[in-house]
Amino acid sequence: MAVVITVAQQKGGAGKTTLAANLAAALAAARRVALLDIDPQRSLARWHKLRQAHPNVARIDFSDVSGWRLAGELEKLRQTHDVVIVDSPPHIDTDAKLAVRGATLVLVPLQPSPPDLWAAEGTLALARDEKRAARIVLNRAPASGKLRAMVEAEIAARGYPMLAATLGNRAGFAGAFALGLGVTETAPKSVAAGELRGVIEEIGGFLG
Repeated sequence: MAVVITVAQQKGGAGKTTLAANLAAALAAARRVALLDIDPQRSLARWHKLRQAHPNVARIDFSDVSGWRLAGELEKLRQTHDVVIVDSPPHIDTDAKLAVRGATLVLVPLQPSPPDLWAAEGTLALARDEKRAARIVLNRAPASGKLRAMVEAEIAARGYPMLAATLGNRAGFAGAFALGLGVTETAPKSVAAGELRGVIEEIGGFLG
């Protein structure tokens, strides 16, 4: 039975789809991975289509079933894969709730800014209500700075769960995405790839 990672955040532009794609590409090297794109923008679908031009990369299965068929599709993918990664809509609707409800782990990408933190509140509340584990992933983060420190302090004060591993504002993530690849495939020795591996190592307990 697969581990389901739902990447969710109400605010657009937080890096949700890029995180989902890069996680999938990295994990597919050693696991059977499926992507489920229920974001109406369908950016992940376009990424996966670009990936088909690279015949020698690890296989990632793809589905964009949503609506009343979503629960059944998620269960089907769980039966045939090791990891299912769901890219959810940038708002809380029925599909987003089902994706969170079906998750083993909810990852909430968050840029170090108050609007991102405010937007994350609803997603974290939904995960809590559904009794699902959730972790904030600080994304596109500068190495240091007053704003980052302020947001991290606010997260700690509210008791929100956050990964220690963070993702910097690296061009490598976007560059790999534009090719239908992950940064661990295009630049495996880069700082960006190392940061992504740090995230995967930290959530290893959920991956099994």
